[in-house]
Amino acid sequence: MALKVFVSGCYDMLHSGHVAFFEEAATYGDLYVGIGSSQTVFNLKGRKTINTDAERLYMVKSLKAVKDAWINSGSGIIDFEEEVKRLQPDVFFVNTDGHSPVKEQFCRKFGIRYVVSERVPHSGLPARSTTALRQECRIPYRIDLAGGWLDQPFVNKFHSGYVVTVCIEPDYEFNDRSGMATSSRKKAIELWHTDIPDGDREVLAKTLFCFENPPGTKYVSGSQDSIGIVYQGLNMLYYDNDYWPSHIENHTAPELLSWLEAHLWLVPLYPRKASYDVLAGTDITIMNARALAEASAACREALLARDLKAWGAASTASFEYQIRMFPNMVTEDIMNEIESYRCDVLGWKLSGAGGGGYMVFVSDKPVRNAVRIRVRQKTYIG
Repeated sequence: MALKVFVSGCYDMLHSGHVAFFEEAATYGDLYVGIGSSQTVFNLKGRKTINTDAERLYMVKSLKAVKDAWINSGSGIIDFEEEVKRLQPDVFFVNTDGHSPVKEQFCRKFGIRYVVSERVPHSGLPARSTTALRQECRIPYRIDLAGGWLDQPFVNKFHSGYVVTVCIEPDYEFNDRSGMATSSRKKAIELWHTDIPDGDREVLAKTLFCFENPPGTKYVSGSQDSIGIVYQGLNMLYYDNDYWPSHIENHTAPELLSWLEAHLWLVPLYPRKASYDVLAGTDITIMNARALAEASAACREALLARDLKAWGAASTASFEYQIRMFPNMVTEDIMNEIESYRCDVLGWKLSGAGGGGYMVFVSDKPVRNAVRIRVRQKTYIG
């Protein structure tokens, strides 16, 4: 009797990449597909599907590689629990951008073999992703590499310092509440629709920052988000007791950016809960703010010198001083995930304010189950 293989996903705008993924998964046995409902996709991605549940189910079930398919009854990343309990699969197959430690733990709990595969296109066909095919938006995301929280006056009033960010191409559709500046990116889409327009970068970034934070806003989003989206390349923002940096360094040398993206890896965790409160139990002091600023300055120097080990150490130090001030950034699951990678990488941190999202690793070799990113090295005109 053939093994039962389970995969789960959205599968909106079905394309050759999906078919190749199904074909590869089916090499392990009979393939069963759990499809995320339109509501689940909206909750995780912050967008509506192009095709309805019925249309996506019809297309997936029609594929030769698929034994059977259904719309998952649950919600969130683990929206398939009831279906998996009934199916009792032998193998759970995912792509790197579909990997999550929550899924891995789920498989351990139910004794299911967990297999992570790279995207492998069919011979002679290009690699495809739904994000690339949608072509509705080329507005980038940003990754905070060091110094996050120093863009907030309630931190930088204690000590000035750098926040280091990098602008990345939207090759993946990162989950909402994942620390990738998704809320600022949504506001940028409202303003500019498809891409960052031509013009003065600082004026555009201030426009986005003010649009996201109108008068009366209770919690002001840090300006590193809007700057990190608008300015391509690597950005070093110096904050001194204000919401806006007193100085912006923008680095776009192709050699530096290519080196950076070759050593930067993201491992998906899970979106932080809507009720998550990162400000609970804070310990913001002059000593802690100074230590964070020093770690961020060390990261800046390491990146400009292309010193990989120093970058990794500074990244980890920045993260450690962040969680000294904001201990609610991490959970036991996050710390266990860090521990499982500790011996294999040179440094680590969390994307954004923590509580979920992505682990950001610095490494001189491929990182298991990790997503590769591309740094935006030029401005696209929508």
